[in-house]
Amino acid sequence: MSTHNSSIELVGAAHPLPALGLVGSTRFARWLARWLAVIMLVFVMAMGFAPWVQTVAGNGRVVALNPIDRSQNIDAPVEGRIRRWNVVEGTKVKPGDLIAEIMDNDPLVLLRRQEEQIAVNQRLDQANLRVKSLESSLLQLDLTRRNELLANSSRIDMAKASGVAAEQQIRAGEADLLAAQQNLDRRKLSVERGLSSIRDLEVAQQAYQTAAANLDRYRANLTANRNDVLARQADQDRIETAYQRQINDAQAALAAARGDAQNFTAEMKRMQITVARQSTQTILAPRAGTIFRLLAQPGSELLKAGDPVAILIPDSATLTVELNMKGNDTPLVHKGDKVRLQFEGWPAVQFSGWPSVAVGTFGGRVFLVDQTDDGKGKFRILVEPDPQDDAWPSNAYLRQGVRANGWILLREVRLGWELWRQFNGFPPVVAEQEPDVKGGKK
Repeated sequence: MSTHNSSIELVGAAHPLPALGLVGSTRFARWLARWLAVIMLVFVMAMGFAPWVQTVAGNGRVVALNPIDRSQNIDAPVEGRIRRWNVVEGTKVKPGDLIAEIMDNDPLVLLRRQEEQIAVNQRLDQANLRVKSLESSLLQLDLTRRNELLANSSRIDMAKASGVAAEQQIRAGEADLLAAQQNLDRRKLSVERGLSSIRDLEVAQQAYQTAAANLDRYRANLTANRNDVLARQADQDRIETAYQRQINDAQAALAAARGDAQNFTAEMKRMQITVARQSTQTILAPRAGTIFRLLAQPGSELLKAGDPVAILIPDSATLTVELNMKGNDTPLVHKGDKVRLQFEGWPAVQFSGWPSVAVGTFGGRVFLVDQTDDGKGKFRILVEPDPQDDAWPSNAYLRQGVRANGWILLREVRLGWELWRQFNGFPPVVAEQEPDVKGGKK
């Protein structure tokens, strides 16, 4: 009895907790624990050699590829108030569908604008008639000037011709006077000799006086003709000066009339634009889409031309994902890189390094990488659907603005190397050769 008690005391002395000292592990349990530890160690070592796809992540939203397919404002074409909405938020519209009607503060403004347009049109017609009248007067003045100058030139030619005839008459008169002088001298000599009568001498003297008078008349005619030529030439200059002054006045009046016509034409065009805009008292859908928001209250808000009244989400045929990437990851991304996308509202399980076992994600590829950031160090990347992968959900479910997460796939490495890289904070390596310090290739 004492021996048994002493053994219990020895056991109690060896173990601080006597109850655990009495409980022992079986050999099988110890053997299983050793093998599980070995298997776990081998599994961890094997996982270090498993393939792993490097990725860089970003988040963003679904947008339309074409900017005109993105949300756009529908503006008021004229100043006024909304009379009535023909749509509600969420209404599907087609191009040209009536969205709203606008009323002006003055219900007679369109009539007044049209009356002003008619008045401006009448003034324009009058200005055009004045331009045509002045053009006709200018042509008539020029024609009259030409005719008068031509007529006066003909008179000058006639006066010059008369002068030539007068010169010929003078030469003939001088010859006649010389002949009469010679005949008179002969008669005087004959009378002195008694060969002729006094009557013959008187006839010779009469003939001489007639020839002298004719010569004086011819000379007077030549002088008159020369004076007439000079007067006609002076008339030529006077006619040219007088008509040129009238033509200059007519040209100045024509230029002023044409300026008035151009001013009235410009005013007419402005009035036409004003009337056309004022006549456009309806707001039509510019393209097919869905009314997202109505921004004005009927009858109460005063709108200016160009104020937004509604937001339209166009029916886009091509959607893309706009991802925001860190500046540290952007140099690793290139056009054409594969991307895995997770859309908000679609349950998904994404394994960053094993895209082949991901569930609920969709494939894409990089379409565009922005050349500059958004001012906060983030770079925008556009991702389009990958034609070699499953199609994205239809536009009826994948709407613009849906949030999305994206993983851009880089190259494949070993899991152990990836863990070592992340533990050391090294960036992924995507190039086979890196530029050296001098700018060449290593």
